[in-house]
Amino acid sequence: MNNFKYILVLAVCLVSFGCKVNYSFTGITDTPDTFQVNFFQNTADLVEPGLDQLFTNALQDLIVNQTSSNLVNTGGEVIYEGEITEYRIAPMTATAENTAAQNRLTISVQVRYINTKDEEKDFDKRFSFFYDYGASEQLTGSVKDTAFDEILERLTQDILNASLADW
Repeated sequence: MNNFKYILVLAVCLVSFGCKVNYSFTGITDTPDTFQVNFFQNTADLVEPGLDQLFTNALQDLIVNQTSSNLVNTGGEVIYEGEITEYRIAPMTATAENTAAQNRLTISVQVRYINTKDEEKDFDKRFSFFYDYGASEQLTGSVKDTAFDEILERLTQDILNASLADW
């Protein structure tokens, strides 16, 4: 009976390694050879200095880390471009004294995705995400860092999923 188990495991391994399966845990099934991320200009009414560079770098880093594609400056097989269109802080919940109990930072990005090999996959789409923080806290230091980390991680993952994943 033990020999049967070993033979079964060996057969499964041989079949698995013998077949080419395009599957990943990220949902990305067919990665381009090269990609290009153009600088995302901050055109929001309220401009946070350095956010444009942070976002551009975060998108590049995510694609490099989750795909086998190579980052290029020009001539990418797929191209990401756009602008940061919203940076807004607004009160979200109120206390019994009619003061803000919580604030929300919202960042929105307009993304144009161009697939030079398959124009049907192109899109021009708005992505947005937010971070809530206490009204007694200032959006500086570690609160700001945490907010940016969470928002940029979600925005870039949503963009990657919309462009390269089969979700």
